[in-house]
Amino acid sequence: MLNSMNGIKKYHFDKNLKRLVFCWIPGTPCGRCEDCISYFLSRRDGTIQSMVGTSEVTHDLQLLKEVDMATETDFFPGIPKITYAPDAGAGDVLYFRHYNAEEVLLGKKMKDWLRFSVCYWHSFCGTGADPFGLQTLHRTWNEGNNLMECAKKRLHAAFEFFNKLGVDYYTFHDRDLSPEGSTLEETNRNLDEMTDLALQLQNNTGVKVLWVTCNLFSHSRYMNGAATNPDSHVLAYAGAQVKKGLDVAKKLGAENFVFWGGREGFNSIHNTDVGAELKHMAEFFRMAINYKEKIGLKCQFLIEPKPKEPCKHQYDYDAMSVIGFLKHFGLDGHFKLNIEPNHTTLAGHSYEHDIVMASVFGMLGSVDSNTGSPDLGWDTDQFPMDIRNTTMVMKTVIEQGGLQPGGLNFDAKVRRESTDLEDLFIAHIGAMDAFARGLRNAVRIREEGVITSMVKKRYMSFSHGIGQRVEDGSASLEELEDFVKKNGEPNVTSGKQEKYETVFNHYL
Repeated sequence: MLNSMNGIKKYHFDKNLKRLVFCWIPGTPCGRCEDCISYFLSRRDGTIQSMVGTSEVTHDLQLLKEVDMATETDFFPGIPKITYAPDAGAGDVLYFRHYNAEEVLLGKKMKDWLRFSVCYWHSFCGTGADPFGLQTLHRTWNEGNNLMECAKKRLHAAFEFFNKLGVDYYTFHDRDLSPEGSTLEETNRNLDEMTDLALQLQNNTGVKVLWVTCNLFSHSRYMNGAATNPDSHVLAYAGAQVKKGLDVAKKLGAENFVFWGGREGFNSIHNTDVGAELKHMAEFFRMAINYKEKIGLKCQFLIEPKPKEPCKHQYDYDAMSVIGFLKHFGLDGHFKLNIEPNHTTLAGHSYEHDIVMASVFGMLGSVDSNTGSPDLGWDTDQFPMDIRNTTMVMKTVIEQGGLQPGGLNFDAKVRRESTDLEDLFIAHIGAMDAFARGLRNAVRIREEGVITSMVKKRYMSFSHGIGQRVEDGSASLEELEDFVKKNGEPNVTSGKQEKYETVFNHYL
């Protein structure tokens, strides 16, 4: 609970808990609030009172000042905490009209079916720049010349957003959270400092990390790949970066760790040894598995498929490509898939294709919930607003019993023309409501069972006779031939596609 006296906030840094518990004075948590406030004000004014002017409290004070900044700064002024208002009108866009976090459906709360997460990179690092235009999104948390101070402001802004939106999870790349230094050691120190603050904010708010990932694609050292780079020195650097990323995942209690191979592929087959690169990537994953087990990290490893962009061809092309790779190298017991539907459609599949395929093989671990424009051939990362798509996703999620420890992460960005701060909220609210509607629709489909019974009837021939022998793996080609000789030509049976589509539309 945040206390105040005469409008000034006060805190206590508990050295046993190693966190702020609001009402601070070094070493004497005794309620001497006037001393605490006096000290903080003198510290802010540049004068140190002798009573607490020791180097022992320097780190504590820095943390105090950073948390004080978070509580005193309103990065989203005028935007209240978003609440559920089912009777809100069409223009009341700062309310949830369908997402009711505590509502129970099929024995589970809505928030536990959906497990929403906000991605850090698009929402707080994005500038709106594209290959044809400069920055359009000017955020106060990104203003300033000191990269670490900007990083801290950005993190405070993010947690204010998480709290006002009411989500339980966030995701980030290592380089989103802190800037890269001139050496690996400096980079890691930056990340340590930022994850100290992130852990403090997580403890204060209850917000958790859905997944961490390492950016192994932006820096020029990775232009020819990371785990598949022809230079082993680059692969070694990527390994060092992932090692630190796994340490961060453990420190922050991440429930998953994602590998996305944006540069793991090729632009020309002429200069590429595909077999060698795939083997090196598999060995890289084995090293990650070994280190995860060594440090006792309890999280799910996920691979995110994408067919192209930035590479002409990426090895993790789609769900089936990744599953085949994992099974070939004996890694399938250690990984599941993080499916991004915009990547799925880039591979030429329907929106739900990779979600369904991964789930069928028991490999669906999480979903990067976004969409693309079907008429465009690149990754547009738009917020998912199509109820047909969200219903198909949630139907699959229900059928497999949920996504935990994965979730629905909004790997999506507001359009570069959507420049108001409220647009960031509106986009997330609209997408969360779209998935809430999809969940309700999928629950009705499950409870009424019309489509389920239609599909079951369509495959009824495999419940007896020769079909049953095929189903249980006991049939032979000779038996199939004998069956056809005895029973002749099979009947032509309608697939009833239009009927299925009509019935499905009934639930939208």
